[in-house]
Amino acid sequence: MKKLLTGNEAIARGAWEAGVKFASAYPGTPSTEILENMATYKGDVLAEWATNEKVALEAVIGASYAGARSMASMKHVGLNVAADPLFTNAYIGVNGGLVVISADEPGMHSSQNEQDNRNYARAAKIPMFEPADSQEAKDMIKEAFELSEKYDTPVLFRVTTRLCHSKGIVECGDREEVEIKEYVKDVKKFVPVPAFTGNMRIKVEERMNKLEEFSNSTPLNYVELNDTKIGVVTSGCCFRFAKEVFGNNVSYLKLGFTNPLPKAIMKEFASKVDKIYVIEENDPIIENELKVLGIECFGKDTFPFHGEMTSDVIRESVYGKTYETIKYDESKIVARPPTYCSGCPHRGFMYELGKRKDTVISGDIGCYALGFAEPYNAMDWSVCMGASLSMGHGAQKVFNMKKDNKTRVVSMLGDSTFFHTGINSLLDVVYNKGNSINVILDNRITGMTGHQENPGSGYTVQGEETEVVDIEALVKACGVKNVRVINPNNLEEVKNTFDWAYGLDELSVIITRWPCVLKKLSKADKDEFEGVFKDKCSVDSEKCVGCKICTKVGCPSIEFNNEKKKVSIDATSCVGCEVCKQVCPVGAIAKEVR
Repeated sequence: MKKLLTGNEAIARGAWEAGVKFASAYPGTPSTEILENMATYKGDVLAEWATNEKVALEAVIGASYAGARSMASMKHVGLNVAADPLFTNAYIGVNGGLVVISADEPGMHSSQNEQDNRNYARAAKIPMFEPADSQEAKDMIKEAFELSEKYDTPVLFRVTTRLCHSKGIVECGDREEVEIKEYVKDVKKFVPVPAFTGNMRIKVEERMNKLEEFSNSTPLNYVELNDTKIGVVTSGCCFRFAKEVFGNNVSYLKLGFTNPLPKAIMKEFASKVDKIYVIEENDPIIENELKVLGIECFGKDTFPFHGEMTSDVIRESVYGKTYETIKYDESKIVARPPTYCSGCPHRGFMYELGKRKDTVISGDIGCYALGFAEPYNAMDWSVCMGASLSMGHGAQKVFNMKKDNKTRVVSMLGDSTFFHTGINSLLDVVYNKGNSINVILDNRITGMTGHQENPGSGYTVQGEETEVVDIEALVKACGVKNVRVINPNNLEEVKNTFDWAYGLDELSVIITRWPCVLKKLSKADKDEFEGVFKDKCSVDSEKCVGCKICTKVGCPSIEFNNEKKKVSIDATSCVGCEVCKQVCPVGAIAKEVR
């Protein structure tokens, strides 16, 4: 049976065929759809959204120890969060097969950095696979589970954005029912205390030596010998990109199993070609290995050190030019920066926050990060998931050291980010007697990555109703005394709450509670929010004076006609949040109840 699948869909399919019984993840582009597709195999696979990547991997490790084939998936920065259990699990090993998927993002299409997680496999001393297309993604994930159990090791499965989201024809198979292995108590294997870790360390080195033998013999690494004037050594999607440029006019060493690298094959290939190009995305890992082996090659001195190695980039690097494209007047292109959706609950809050003087705003990872831009100017910095409260606390402590300090720090993050690692940060602020203003933007869902469930949404990834974590109660349980829950669309309430928080000389938490306009309401939310997005706002053109104040809320439903000098509201996208109505100085905007 053949299917047209994205790389993410193919990974899920392969894991299902391999008999995986447990999968956990935290959503993050470009990896999100892996678990979403695993969740569709109900009855065969138990799939769960975890609160963060570390928790996801820990749950998967536990499932592996209990005897089931298990899988964790995450984007590249998520592996930073999960690194702690990964490195120790490399010492301990597995019972049921365990695969960790890292979806790297060369080019940073939706990420805060560009890192090469092949380095994690080398540092943790674990084997690594790199598929080049959807078919290989499906096939290699099955091979990865077999290898994990054979060599008693977690496996890193490295993919990139282009593979995750591009589609290809995949030959699918049936599910292999793999029995849950018996768990046998063995503290020398499963408890990494100093008395046992010495032997574990030796086992890791012995395992890597055996894996190098595997690397040199597996068909996952193969040579395609054509014209021997030029040889290309490559891995992952770069192989497909190189094929588009060179076709069968060069020879290839295609690497699918890349840690440890097949040194013997690399030496043999180098002896058969006159000139070697190494095409890899991000770090020169393969290139450096070739050079250590004394093999001359052209890598990052020829190709860019960052971004995707797409066919046009390779062609430009090697030949100095690429194919001509249609020429057009670039001055006529209108910039379309990302913006909040019509009715987004972050809009009113950001509008009011951006007006505050003597304020430093500590941001986080989520839709609300768009608040840094015009017209809000409501974010000063951002580093990683859950860091806003911690950074804001440290900054406020330093500002407080200054004589006659008036600077207040407002730290903000979303509900999913709060569950991810924000709780830890809030505990730090409470424990160390901070006095920053902390905001949890509760839009009832994990919005930025495509509306995945979280502990506050009311559903699991497989659609089961579950307990809804009460953020207000949780915040109070952490020891916060000053807590207010507000409607972020009510600008007067937002303003008054800011006045209250700024007037305190101690820690406060503001929770903005309103669902994402695109969210499917949970049973818990329906009584409170059912029907809130059915109304519309409209403009009375007779009253409108063309002052453009309503456009400063940044709503894409608001349009200004330069000829008429009037504003209008697109009824097809407006959901009647009334933020524009509240800022209109002449009462020209009204709400139409439907």
